[in-house]
Amino acid sequence: PPFWRTKALNELSAAEWESLCDGCAKCCLHKLEDADTREIYFTNVHCRLLDTRSGQCTDYARRSRRVPDCVTLTPQVLEDPYWLPTTCAYRLLAEGKDLPDWHPLISGTPNTVWRSGNSILGRCVCEDDADDLEKHIITEWE
Repeated sequence: PPFWRTKALNELSAAEWESLCDGCAKCCLHKLEDADTREIYFTNVHCRLLDTRSGQCTDYARRSRRVPDCVTLTPQVLEDPYWLPTTCAYRLLAEGKDLPDWHPLISGTPNTVWRSGNSILGRCVCEDDADDLEKHIITEWE
């Protein structure tokens, strides 16, 4: 069986941990949270460090220093992953679920993320070019 079915998140090697990221870049989107309900509203506004061609952070090693509200995912952070997209591999595994068929570890290619409609690339705007986040809330793709 694949490693994500046999190991707990806190048992993964650094390479295994990083390979769980499907490159959808949804975690790079600005989100709004209802303080009363904890409901998360995703926007189509992305962090300025996102490379919208590759779906990767342009300064991954220093992202948390350059963007103070950037969350570095750890097993401890995933104890309550309600704020992550429902399609996020880290959230799915933390909730005891399996990876979707379109995940690159299952499909063997990162192209399935885009083909399945799970990538934000080409559908978002940089935070430097956005004004009121409430005007950018999206519902058709999470």
